[in-house]
Amino acid sequence: MRRRLLLLTAATTALVLTALLVPLTLLTRTHAADRATAEATARAQWVAHALGPALATPDERETAEQTVESVNTQNLPTTSLLLGDGTVIGPAPRQQPRARVTDAVRLARTGRAFTYEPSTGGRQVLVPVQGAAGGTAVVQVTLTERQLYAGTMTSWLVLAGIGVGLVLIGLLLADRLGARLVGATRRLAGTADRLAAGDLTARATPEGPPELRLVAGELNRLATRIGELLAAERENAADLAHRLRTPVAALRLDAETLHDPEEAGRIAADVAALERSVDDVIRKARRPLRDAPHADLAAVARARATFWLPLAEDQGRTTEITAPEDVHPVPVAEDDLTAAIDALIGNVLDHTPQGTPFRVTVRTTTAGEAELTVADEGPGLPPTYSARRGTSGGGSTGLGLDIARRTAEDAGGTFDMASDATRGTRVTLTFPRTTRRPAETRPARPGPSD
Repeated sequence: MRRRLLLLTAATTALVLTALLVPLTLLTRTHAADRATAEATARAQWVAHALGPALATPDERETAEQTVESVNTQNLPTTSLLLGDGTVIGPAPRQQPRARVTDAVRLARTGRAFTYEPSTGGRQVLVPVQGAAGGTAVVQVTLTERQLYAGTMTSWLVLAGIGVGLVLIGLLLADRLGARLVGATRRLAGTADRLAAGDLTARATPEGPPELRLVAGELNRLATRIGELLAAERENAADLAHRLRTPVAALRLDAETLHDPEEAGRIAADVAALERSVDDVIRKARRPLRDAPHADLAAVARARATFWLPLAEDQGRTTEITAPEDVHPVPVAEDDLTAAIDALIGNVLDHTPQGTPFRVTVRTTTAGEAELTVADEGPGLPPTYSARRGTSGGGSTGLGLDIARRTAEDAGGTFDMASDATRGTRVTLTFPRTTRRPAETRPARPGPSD
């Protein structure tokens, strides 16, 4: 935008100056020629006036020669005196050889003073001298092209300098205006980026032209409205999760009434896990969006695999867990990462025959990303299966794989799924690494049992 504004200003200023300076250059040329002609005319009239008395007497020719010689100095127009008998006193013009009378001279001898431009260039001024012995004499002042337009180049250079200066001033003003517009636009875009990143406290400063001020004001109103809507949604989600505590409390009371202590302990443990899940939902609903999420992928994967291990053993499954001990920090909240891994492992336990082995692997890719793979050796997914919400085609809601997909993509990673009847199903999530070290992962919750 700034460059285009400079180009537009330069083009507009150049066109205006061209329309203004071209007539001025022609005017200065004409003015220089008129001035030189006026000076030459005055010179010719003075010489004619001075030589009139001398030419009236035939013996005063020497005086006439001295007078003509005195006015012919260097860098001045050439002054000649053409006597009635055709004799030329002073330098003879190049276009008029000696002893040759031209039509212009004949016209001047009739008593007319005039100026004309010969075909060879320049300009000539002819003034008659009446009363000369031997016929009317003519004073002829000749101007060359250089003398006629003396000083024109200097005027043109001054005009060119003024034009260049005006263009530079216009470009400077356009650059300052463009910098102001571009700066205001970039700051407005920066505010929009902060809002998109979840910082709902970001506000734009109304500046620049009225249109940008209007956009800044509307953006601030939008940010305020988004904050209000999100706050209402978080509170609604927290309220809905809080309502689950009543039936959970009833389940705990029912578990305490069981006569079998082992059965009562198992159900109580499951109810406690459910209560912690409800608390996690409430905390997540009330967590500000601008908090930068982070978690250790390897630690969470080990914890969740350990959580599901008792159920896998009950189903006769062989479980392989490969997760390095070093930290694999990823920009995902721990509860979101837990939900994604639970969804992947839960799909294996729910949609593959009992006894089907599966493995959970965490590694670092060659590109430096953290990669999580959950693979099983089952019969594979049906051809109509989809990882999109509500369109799984596998007899379920389709939420599990969609949760995993959105968790990876929202963090800037990727989701990949491959399935066939011979090698089973493999789901891979990749996450960009973050430099922030996550807090210690919470211990695994006790797994369900039969």
